[in-house]
Amino acid sequence: MHDLRMVREHIDALRAGMRRRGVLDALSPTIDRAVALDKARRETIQAVEERKAARNAVSQQVGQRKRAGESADDLQQQSRLLGDEIARLDRELAQTEGELSAILLELPNITLDQVPAGGEDKNAVVRSWGAPRDGARVQPHWEIGAKLGIIDFERGAKISGSGFIVFREMGARLVRALMNLMLDVHSREHGYQETWVPVVVNRASMTGTAQLPKFEEDMYALRDEDAFLIPTAEVPLTNLYRDEIIPESELPKSFTACSPCFRREAGAAGKDTRGLLRVHEFDKVELVRYVTPESSEEQLELLTGHAEQILTQLDLPYRVVRLASGDTGFASAHTYDLETFAPGVGKWLEVSSCSNFTDFQARRANIRYKPSDGGKPRFVHTLNGSGLAFPRVIASILEHHQQEDGSVRIPAALSTYLGAERLG
Repeated sequence: MHDLRMVREHIDALRAGMRRRGVLDALSPTIDRAVALDKARRETIQAVEERKAARNAVSQQVGQRKRAGESADDLQQQSRLLGDEIARLDRELAQTEGELSAILLELPNITLDQVPAGGEDKNAVVRSWGAPRDGARVQPHWEIGAKLGIIDFERGAKISGSGFIVFREMGARLVRALMNLMLDVHSREHGYQETWVPVVVNRASMTGTAQLPKFEEDMYALRDEDAFLIPTAEVPLTNLYRDEIIPESELPKSFTACSPCFRREAGAAGKDTRGLLRVHEFDKVELVRYVTPESSEEQLELLTGHAEQILTQLDLPYRVVRLASGDTGFASAHTYDLETFAPGVGKWLEVSSCSNFTDFQARRANIRYKPSDGGKPRFVHTLNGSGLAFPRVIASILEHHQQEDGSVRIPAALSTYLGAERLG
């Protein structure tokens, strides 16, 4: 959410930010409306103050007349009329502020200067690790998973519908092993506080992290309740300190949690629907950090490196892609995607997005910190990233570590948790 001063004092910067995202033409009428509403809001506030001052003056005159034993009926009538006018203006002000707040919730964040303008074609690989495997004679993960008896797509669809997966035997143990590996690395080696969070959150929480109002159709909502299944543990972790002020001495705060994630993917029909590439429910370990504004870009590099370390421990080749403005998520100011190569599918698969949201989420969720020097509370900067999402990681393990005999080698770091060095 943008500071109202962005509309009032930095409108050119706001327009430039929307232009970099490629959405200025679509949002120009909305921005123009915001400018007009802010002007009307300030004019209404001034009108209310003028009428309150006039009513106070009239009240003083009423008192003077009464002390002099004179009639004040006309002044009292004037005071009542001024009161009615103030009430009317207050209603107009509330309506104006409500519409203005709704608009501010609909405008995406402004990307940072180092983020290139343009769409997906302007995304840039900033570094890579490992060598992608040749896909010749590599079975796609849905075939090898079914042959090994560890993934049951048919029964998942029977139970819940397409996009829901059943992992069985060593497949179920693989999911548990990934969770334990990732949580141990992030909590013990990287210093994140391990957290177990609810998977049902309220509207305020979803609005705080900017899933709502824009993406409500992609969320699973609970019938007859204003509550939602989480699309990521980012939502409860970021909202832990909603409407709170944190001492600067406690920053940075870092949290990790594993949770199921629920996404309707309403606009993704027909996109990468085979196997584990796009599902409606999946497990993911999330990383969230609250930091000072001055440190947020340095902290993004740190968080991204934490997610990368899981990929190196899984011996999966990957690349780090800086997203261009038009491909950057609604709330993010700077995002790195981590992609690992799945040779059976023949594609780079996103397994993590690591983002700096600047103060965009913190304004919505009202998360502030008290500076150590005693200054006024400031909004924190929030960051998050997957560390990692399980389905595509499993797909990449089954394909990249697949052996000629149809078995799958398990990387050493993971085999300790799985209790096996090979599947099949």
